[in-house]
Amino acid sequence: MAGRRALKAVLIDLSGTLHIEDTAVPGAQDALNRLRQASVAVKFVTNTTKESKRNLLERLQRLNFDLQEKEIFTSLSAARSLLEQKQHKPLLLVEDSALEDFTGIDTSEPDAVVIGLAPDHFNYQSLNKAFRMILDGAPLIAIHKARYYKRKDGLALGPGPFVTGLEYATDCKATVVGKPEKTFFTQALSDLGCSPSEAVMIGDDARDDVGGAQNAGMLGILVKTGKYRDGDERKIDPPPYLTCNSFPDAVEHILRNLL
Repeated sequence: MAGRRALKAVLIDLSGTLHIEDTAVPGAQDALNRLRQASVAVKFVTNTTKESKRNLLERLQRLNFDLQEKEIFTSLSAARSLLEQKQHKPLLLVEDSALEDFTGIDTSEPDAVVIGLAPDHFNYQSLNKAFRMILDGAPLIAIHKARYYKRKDGLALGPGPFVTGLEYATDCKATVVGKPEKTFFTQALSDLGCSPSEAVMIGDDARDDVGGAQNAGMLGILVKTGKYRDGDERKIDPPPYLTCNSFPDAVEHILRNLL
């Protein structure tokens, strides 16, 4: 399908693709090292909002993944950029471990609601406060709207159902900054010196990773680890460029067929 197009960059999802919580996908570290030896830029793109970029980096380094903080682009980064651009003072519905990525942002007298994955804060009181702010005109900013994600004890609700609940209750539409938004992918590629047509995305989420990337003009490879469930590849149109068992298989295909 893609032929020998000039591939310059590989964007890689983290949770569910390289690791699930504190367990690496088998063979993922070696596959990443092989990919780094090829003539292609690598960047890690994640919707993870449960922890700061620094905590995420430390987690991955403990699992013996070779990466640097500057190579990670998160939906928290995209949300912060939007807040700075609009000069909003946010009510942050995120986990405490993610607050570090908003250091320096004024949160006094908030005038916007920012919602990520925040299991410890998703209670009636906090959601009702957000609801009232939105009714009074505060914009609703969703770091992402994933339906669910994979934990070691099974699938778990993502922020999407809570964002959708606030949208329904307030009759408003959230601004979404993470995957699958086209701007998220173009921002991630912006410092790599390549266009979407010269990049491929590897992830475990058919809609957010693969569908989002392909809508932005990239190739999308869906892996059957993490949150993948049988038939996910049929949930998007066009279907993934490739569906394979795991990240090492995706890397093998790239090295054999796209470079």
